[in-house]
Amino acid sequence: LSEPPRLSARPAGAMRAAGLLLLAGAMLPAAGSQQCHPAGPGAVLRFTDRHAEIRVPALHRVPSSLDPLYGLVRRCLDLIQQNPLPTELLRTALNDPGSVRTSQVVQYELGYVVCAAVALLFTVAVPVAGMCFCYCRSRQRCGGRLRAHRRSLGCRRRCLLACLSFTSLIILVSVTCAFVTSQRVKGQMEPGLGAVPSTLHTLRQHLANVPQGVQMVVDKFQVARKQIISDLAGLSRSVGLSIHAQLQAMTYAALADLQDRAGDLQTSLHHLQIVHRTARALAAARAELEPALRERRHRVVALLDDPRCTSCASVLGRAQGLQLGADYGKVPSVEKVLKALAGLPRSDFAEMIRQGNGTFNSIPELAVERMAQVIQDLRADLARTAEKVQSIADGFPLPDYTRPASEALAEAEQRSRPYLREAERFERYRWIAGTVLCSIILLILACNVTGMALGAYGLSKREDPSDYECRGEAGAKFLLVGVGLAFLFSWLLILLVFATFLVGGNIQTLVCRNWVNQEIYKFIDTPGNLPPSMNLSRQLNLRRDSNLSSAYRECRSGAGLWEVLQLDSSYDLDEHLRTPQYTADFQKRLGDFTADLGHVRLLRSEGRQDLETFARSGVDEVDYGRFQEEMKNPVVQTSLPGLARNLEGLQKLQRNSTVAGRLAAEARALWHMQNSTVQAQEALVAKLGESVQFLSRLAPHLKERVRRTLATTASVEAQLPVQAQQILRQELGCFTRKELRYFTQYLNWVGQTLREDVASCQPLATALDNGRVILCDRIAEPWNAFWFSLGCCTFFLIPSIIFAVRLTKHFRPIRNRLM
Repeated sequence: LSEPPRLSARPAGAMRAAGLLLLAGAMLPAAGSQQCHPAGPGAVLRFTDRHAEIRVPALHRVPSSLDPLYGLVRRCLDLIQQNPLPTELLRTALNDPGSVRTSQVVQYELGYVVCAAVALLFTVAVPVAGMCFCYCRSRQRCGGRLRAHRRSLGCRRRCLLACLSFTSLIILVSVTCAFVTSQRVKGQMEPGLGAVPSTLHTLRQHLANVPQGVQMVVDKFQVARKQIISDLAGLSRSVGLSIHAQLQAMTYAALADLQDRAGDLQTSLHHLQIVHRTARALAAARAELEPALRERRHRVVALLDDPRCTSCASVLGRAQGLQLGADYGKVPSVEKVLKALAGLPRSDFAEMIRQGNGTFNSIPELAVERMAQVIQDLRADLARTAEKVQSIADGFPLPDYTRPASEALAEAEQRSRPYLREAERFERYRWIAGTVLCSIILLILACNVTGMALGAYGLSKREDPSDYECRGEAGAKFLLVGVGLAFLFSWLLILLVFATFLVGGNIQTLVCRNWVNQEIYKFIDTPGNLPPSMNLSRQLNLRRDSNLSSAYRECRSGAGLWEVLQLDSSYDLDEHLRTPQYTADFQKRLGDFTADLGHVRLLRSEGRQDLETFARSGVDEVDYGRFQEEMKNPVVQTSLPGLARNLEGLQKLQRNSTVAGRLAAEARALWHMQNSTVQAQEALVAKLGESVQFLSRLAPHLKERVRRTLATTASVEAQLPVQAQQILRQELGCFTRKELRYFTQYLNWVGQTLREDVASCQPLATALDNGRVILCDRIAEPWNAFWFSLGCCTFFLIPSIIFAVRLTKHFRPIRNRLM
């Protein structure tokens, strides 16, 4: 399309195609109707990873195969301790520890007191029962032999074996759970205790790194700035190319139409000159041919009328009709039209079209030139916008207001370390004691299993119940060893169970249960419950209208630190992130920019005058039908070649040589006239016919085509600047919206990063949630499952002792055999 149209004599089909192209160009939608392209992947800014390498990862309760056991223990503790959080007792204990009455503690811990009584009774009763058993055993009264054989002994023996086996199985399952939960407590205790100071330290680092994080976020404006500057570099050429692309159909159609009219002018002038010269030449040739043809007719007629000419009467009539046909002296003259077109074209249409095409094709370069200054100004606006964005960091108020929270966290970290070391030491002792006692229970189970196996085997080998059998006796002794171990260590088992139960149960019922339902937060938030030295709202510098519960909820929902802290002056981040305050100058400069990018001259005044003269010249007033009617007549009415061939035929029939010679001479003369004169006139008639045909097709539409061409050219010249301006406005509007999306993306990212990452208080809520998960879900639950499992082992030792003692008699020989 950038190649200028070349002038040529186009056929009517090409002229109609050019007219349709022009019509299609005129019907194209206005430039302003073009839609902006939707934002593609390139329109999305990509920022680097967020600031916080220092994070508090959220911990969650991991499902476990021991969850049914944990649920059972929680239900038991809920049954033991049904009292709610002792608000009054805790308030008194925290504010005036000396005034706490024992009766209040006992009343709240009534369930644990009952359990303590049971544990004390077990601790005393089982060892006493063991000593009594030892006394009886020394007197041969317990664990001896059966006195007589009865039929029911086998059934009783099998029943005791089944009961002891079932009891041992329960103890085995319980001790296995105790081993597993004890190991799980040990595995969670060390990282759980270590997470306390590390989390507090991480929170302090998070607060300390807020200023650097905010500055990092502000510095990321360079990402949006570089993208906008990159877009500005191609804006002017893009605008020019868009104007050129949207207006080229209309402009090229007008240029093609103008080229067709210029071609019509030159071609019509050429054909008019041919018509004028050819008509005059044909008239002159007719005048020269007429006397020669008349003389030739006279001679041929005289020869054919000679009596000596044999069979010549048949050709005589044809010879008598030998006369001229068409008379081109009667056709209309085009001399007047030629005079009207004399000197045309006065303008160089080819150069005119080339210049118009070149001017139109230079629009992209013109746009680059005209928009150079506004592009430079927009870059300066971006530099000033970067200074405005810096105000987000300069006005950020947190560094001065997070110092109390940092100091409180540092103090908590320092104070927690001794307690954590003591807890770790206590856990190490618990694990050792639990492992030793669980191993003793396994030893008791081993004695029971070995005793039952040896005893049962000995019974199967003994033929006489009264006979001594060493394997049965060994089985009985193994059972008694297990009984002795159970009596010996049961009080230690119950002490360990009660100690761990008292600690873990109170942690579950007093802390974890009230932590989950947030009763602890309500207690802390109630004025007067905590002493002044433990005022968390003041230590954390929370807002006056806020408390720990509301701050926890706000932080958990993603609030920023500045939204929960007590600030001297309010800081509205949303106000700082309003896009218009950063883009107002940018938008105004683009909105006010105007430039004339579409002034293209397609037709100069002398060219317009040439076309108007062409239309008024009278080309369409010539009667081309007269020419066509005259051209239907032959140059000579009788065909000279036909007459010559007839004479040559008659020559062969003649007996008179003189007549035959004269016929041959006349035939040669006719052929000479045909070849020398008539054929030349026929060629002129054919040439005249081509020109007349072209002019007759052009003439009826000439004025309308010229009028439409002039109107279209004028319309295009008038519309080009207007539509170019509309396209300019539309393209700049699209560009502005695209760049505003970059600003919006950046500011949205700033708000999201500050709230969720850099200056988020969510790590505080996450730390509290993590503390609950570590203490309650990962330590307290297996801890309580440990004492529960160990307690089951301890209490099931009682039926194990009873069944083992009674079973030993069946493994020894019977004293008296009854027949």
